[in-house]
Amino acid sequence: MEGGLAYAIFFLTFASVYAMLALGLNVQWGYTGMLNVGVAAFFAVGAYTTAILTTPASPDHLGGFGLPFWAGFVGAMIVSAALAAGVGWITLNLRSDYLAIASIGIAEIVRLFLKNEAWLTNGVRGIAGIPRPLADLPGLEALKLLALALALVALVYWANERAYRSPWGRVLRAIRDNETATRAMGKNSLAFRVQAFCLGAAIMGLAGAYYAHFVGFISPEAFDPIFATFIVWVMLIAGGSGNNKGAILGAFVIWGVWSGSEWLTTRLPPDFQTQAGAVRVLLIGVLLQVILASRPGGLLPGRPPKPIVGDHGGR
Repeated sequence: MEGGLAYAIFFLTFASVYAMLALGLNVQWGYTGMLNVGVAAFFAVGAYTTAILTTPASPDHLGGFGLPFWAGFVGAMIVSAALAAGVGWITLNLRSDYLAIASIGIAEIVRLFLKNEAWLTNGVRGIAGIPRPLADLPGLEALKLLALALALVALVYWANERAYRSPWGRVLRAIRDNETATRAMGKNSLAFRVQAFCLGAAIMGLAGAYYAHFVGFISPEAFDPIFATFIVWVMLIAGGSGNNKGAILGAFVIWGVWSGSEWLTTRLPPDFQTQAGAVRVLLIGVLLQVILASRPGGLLPGRPPKPIVGDHGGR
């Protein structure tokens, strides 16, 4: 495979992982207005869950179940959603700024747990030998993995759109816009917020599971907040909060800028390459400000839902 084609496949595959993360965050923030700054926690939990479920037995960490990759995907979504449910009942009644602080703390607790509980995760040495999905099917492995990633993005997008246009989705947006009025209409806002939080976390867990199988190795350092939370937020805000197409577009655009900036910084003089990482983060921040200044709603702003057949206002 030629270098340019191989890079294009790698780029599209990684951008698809971020698209799933942005779609999950869109359910939490774009639909419901929950400020979750702990995306990395659910991303990591999903990755470690599928790694434990699908790897062969090892003296270094819990495992040996040898389940197929699809079982790892399902397990990752369930465990991530369960973590979100436990966290949600405690924190989701907090105001947005306090919820953000709480979610940062939860992400740090998860990171330290994965780092220190070596019996479960092999600590800082990580888990290797995570099997590649679709290995038995004919064809080039990179193309099979890309097809699987795009299929997962399409499936999550379809599910998100159905949820957005449903009566359940309208309640979420009502909570986002005026929670007091929604409660006055008899809706249990906490229950709906927990449901949305769990759905978003399950999607993030699915993204983590795919990432683990794609890379074949995971460690706590792979889930640094810069790469697993900050960039995801930039993707969603730049693409268009509340719009699933915008979330996907933002993921591909921002990942393209991030990847392109890495290519540029490798051509800087050696004395400046040590500051390249900070320059790349600054570039992403500047780009976000430019987008918001010219298009406050993002590249594809959120839009009102389209009616669906059989929808009678939730009655």
